[in-house]
Amino acid sequence: MQQYYDENIFSQSVVIQTLYENYATALFAYLRFYCPSREDAEDLLLETFLQALESTSFISLSPEKQRSWLYSVAHHKVVDRFRQKARREHIGLDLVAEAIFANDEHTPEYLALKREEYQQVLRAVQHLGVDQQEILRLRFANGLRCTEIATLLGKKEGTIRSLLSRTINLLRTTYRHLEEGTK
Repeated sequence: MQQYYDENIFSQSVVIQTLYENYATALFAYLRFYCPSREDAEDLLLETFLQALESTSFISLSPEKQRSWLYSVAHHKVVDRFRQKARREHIGLDLVAEAIFANDEHTPEYLALKREEYQQVLRAVQHLGVDQQEILRLRFANGLRCTEIATLLGKKEGTIRSLLSRTINLLRTTYRHLEEGTK
């Protein structure tokens, strides 16, 4: 009996280690976006994987469902953290822009143009609603598919697809209007 128990724990440990290696970086990026500090994001990441370890049904899920489950748990951990702190902090747009362009080895002119375009996109995104911004982040920054976003947000996949399509079209229109206003 003890040998079966030890083998089961070892097997579960290997699965969790593999999941951690596959998803920790993306989950951390997702959590870091919403958390005011790196330490908070690390704590929530650890709590997410601990919950996976404690779940009796997690191991039996397909890899795609495991990924959705992890993102869903991470999302709920963030929501719980916000409820505890009762306020939301943001990463400064300057920090985001600097991080994106930090490793770029192009000419200063190229960097200036890219930064200007990036800031224009950020302004266009800021004109969107909070739900629209979140769906864009989940789809493009975190690489989730519509089915995973639907599961995460508790909505139908068709609703998410429709909202994503409308959001992208609105973003294009807003970007064009802002671009015309700066010329």
